[in-house]
Amino acid sequence: MTNDLHEEQAEHENTDTTHLDPDRRDAVKPAPKPAMPPVEKPKRRSLAAVWIALMLLAIAIAVVIIAGVLSRAAAERTLAANTKQAAVPIVSVTHPSVARLSPEISLPGNTQAYVDTPIFSRTDGYLKSWYFDIGARVKKGDLMAVIETPELDEQLQVAQAQLKSSQANLDLAKITSARYQNLLKSNSVSKQETDQAVSDAAAKEAAVEASEASVRRLLQLQSFERVYAPFDGVVTVRNTDVGQLVQGGSSPNSLFHLAAIDTVRVFVPVPEAYAAAIRDGNKATLTLDEYPGRVFTGTIARNSSAIDPSTRTLNVEVDVDNPKAEILPGAYIFVHFKVPDEGESLTLPSNTLLFRSAGLQVGLVRDGRVQLVPVTIAHDGGAFVEISSGLEASDLVILDPSDSLTTGQQVEIKEASSAGKK
Repeated sequence: MTNDLHEEQAEHENTDTTHLDPDRRDAVKPAPKPAMPPVEKPKRRSLAAVWIALMLLAIAIAVVIIAGVLSRAAAERTLAANTKQAAVPIVSVTHPSVARLSPEISLPGNTQAYVDTPIFSRTDGYLKSWYFDIGARVKKGDLMAVIETPELDEQLQVAQAQLKSSQANLDLAKITSARYQNLLKSNSVSKQETDQAVSDAAAKEAAVEASEASVRRLLQLQSFERVYAPFDGVVTVRNTDVGQLVQGGSSPNSLFHLAAIDTVRVFVPVPEAYAAAIRDGNKATLTLDEYPGRVFTGTIARNSSAIDPSTRTLNVEVDVDNPKAEILPGAYIFVHFKVPDEGESLTLPSNTLLFRSAGLQVGLVRDGRVQLVPVTIAHDGGAFVEISSGLEASDLVILDPSDSLTTGQQVEIKEASSAGKK
């Protein structure tokens, strides 16, 4: 009965709700349902997501690695190509040209005074005074300096006194010897005593000669107190001053340096190729940078008559009159020699030559490879040289060849202008 009562009450409530006004019906809401507990995701879905993430990461790493390998391979190919290209040097070449150089060679020379002498002291002492400084012109016999020698003066006085003593002993010995010889005639003295007296006189005479030699030596040294000019010239160096200690013969520095420059010597190393053209007595012209446009004339005085094996040159001396002292000792000068005219021949720039132990060579390019060829110079014109043998006009000669150039080396040609004429 109780259950039936409850059901009737419920139906009655539902009926009341149904018959309510619509506005009131909206205000009355059904009671909410109790919340259901959350349901957990399956483990299978979580594992699948992890595997997908790992696969994507692996793919990304693989892409990065492949991209790096491909980039490195491309860089290596580029490097190899560049290295191969750089391994083949590019050279400029020129053709020998037919030209005639001037029948004259110009060579540098070294100027020296005709006579150049250091002046030393021959005695010990102190410099009392000097009378000529650098640049001063002196005549032969001019007094240049005076040296005080007090010790030498004392030695001379002692030697002179010893000479007087020796002379007195000699006089006595001569008298004794003569007396003994007279007494021997009357047998008043023995022969032995007479011989001793004669020998003593001879010994005393030798002592006098020794004393005289000592005095002469000291007098000669005393004469060196005054230093005179040995020839006409100009003082180029003065190494002393008043009061300085002077040591005769052992001092490393000279008192003065005297040079005769009225005539100067010019020494020129002439290449072996032109040695036969040098003749003693021939004329040569000289030019100096400090006298532009001026030409001096000299005479070939002599030569060494031998080729220096280290430089392959002949040492030639040219004497030049220099009355106005315009050419100074030590000046750098150019000497121009006349040489025989050989006519036209092949010429090359001087920057094509290779100087090696095998001799003078040039580098030719034949079929893309280097060939070193020995050549012979007929005439050296400075910037250009005449070649007498070893080349043809059609040859390709390498300009500015490197020291590492070898026969058979592969090169690439960069065409240059011909050698031209001079």
